[in-house]
Amino acid sequence: MATSYKELLHDITTFILDVDGVLTDGKLLISESGELLRTMNARDGYAMKTALNNGYNVCIITGGTNEGVKDRLVGLGIQDVFLNASDKMIQLHEYVAKHHLKPENIVFMGDDMPDVPAIKFVGLGCCPQDAIPEVKAVSQYISHKKGGDACVRDIIEQVMKVQGKWNVQDGKIVKST
Repeated sequence: MATSYKELLHDITTFILDVDGVLTDGKLLISESGELLRTMNARDGYAMKTALNNGYNVCIITGGTNEGVKDRLVGLGIQDVFLNASDKMIQLHEYVAKHHLKPENIVFMGDDMPDVPAIKFVGLGCCPQDAIPEVKAVSQYISHKKGGDACVRDIIEQVMKVQGKWNVQDGKIVKST
């Protein structure tokens, strides 16, 4: 019998995420000067910062090259932001080795073809509701949320709740002891 994705949540220590189509809705607004603009959901930002504050690893691996995106993520406290990743497995293996991680302790969320190898490699591969069919076919969890619509918050909150670390008191998350 196949393992339910819910059973895998207990062992997660690390969240590795794509940007376009996951942290954003995948749409690009192009300014007159040619700058590519994106929007991100503040709820995803809150969840990533909360995960970091509770001892989880958070890493970003994206094919995008926008320094503004990197600045936003670094501003949340994410130290490992890999831009211009044409083969995401290179950065994924680097990150795993650097932090002595086991694949079964990692969530990877992606939405498009470059994410498929990483989704297959980790313990819990997942995607937004509007990911392409090839990604959905290899994901163990498909969020009910679309990319850019708090799908990252969805998976982080589930992991933290299962592990007893999403403790809300007076509207604020309190670190578990």
